[in-house]
Amino acid sequence: SGDFIVGFPEETEEDFQATLDLIKAVEYGQAYSFKYSTRPGTPAAERPQLLEDVKSERLQRLQALLSEQQKKVQLSMVGREVKVLLEKPGRLEGQMVGKSQYLHAVHVTGSGGTVGDIVRARILNSEKNSLGAACVE
Repeated sequence: SGDFIVGFPEETEEDFQATLDLIKAVEYGQAYSFKYSTRPGTPAAERPQLLEDVKSERLQRLQALLSEQQKKVQLSMVGREVKVLLEKPGRLEGQMVGKSQYLHAVHVTGSGGTVGDIVRARILNSEKNSLGAACVE
């Protein structure tokens, strides 16, 4: 997992490209990304700011790369067994939602568990932002 902020004051295209290169090398399975926003009273607020259009375009490029990588990583998880920390009931009957040890959101069926339990689950499918799984315990 990672957190990325694009458009920090004076960020150059070369700086941004270095961030993209790092993301390509690491192959993040999940990450958060945001545009820099000025915080009054901070040293960065006094530096030359990037145009909002530049920040938006860079965020779009970065998120496209992260989405592509997330899809690839999640597809590679299908068939694997993972530990899942159950966090809340799911939308479907008998389903729980939790996080794998890799921080992927996982919808688990057949666990019989409750919030706070850690269960072993086999990943059955990959959705846009989560994995579907069945409990193996």
